[in-house]
Amino acid sequence: MKRKSDPRHKMRVQTVKALFEKNFRSNLKIAKTSMVAKIITKQKAIDKLITQHAPTWPLNQIAPIDLATLRLAIFELLFKKNKEPYKVVIDEAVEIAKQYGSEASGSFVNGVLGSIVKSKSIMGTKSIKSTTS
Repeated sequence: MKRKSDPRHKMRVQTVKALFEKNFRSNLKIAKTSMVAKIITKQKAIDKLITQHAPTWPLNQIAPIDLATLRLAIFELLFKKNKEPYKVVIDEAVEIAKQYGSEASGSFVNGVLGSIVKSKSIMGTKSIKSTTS
């Protein structure tokens, strides 16, 4: 069972917080080798996926904390080199959304990520192969 003291969980929370902050402070300095910087380089592709899988929610209407959580999870699912099982990534994202977002955040994040996983036809696999959109 995962714990909040798990270093991977702490790293995810810190990444979500930094992405959230970046939404409001465009001049925020980010280390070029950090996960946040890597996510930012893929942000257009990630945002396109969010738009496709949450069509009734324009990006500017998604709560910033939910958007940061989705960006991290989608990056982990599709672009991260060392992949974890998709169920772990989704579970972590839902937990972070529940902890920092609204009452509906967990369900929203779960729905968007579930839709992405189904569209990528990886339900029976442990991880998703990298795509280059």
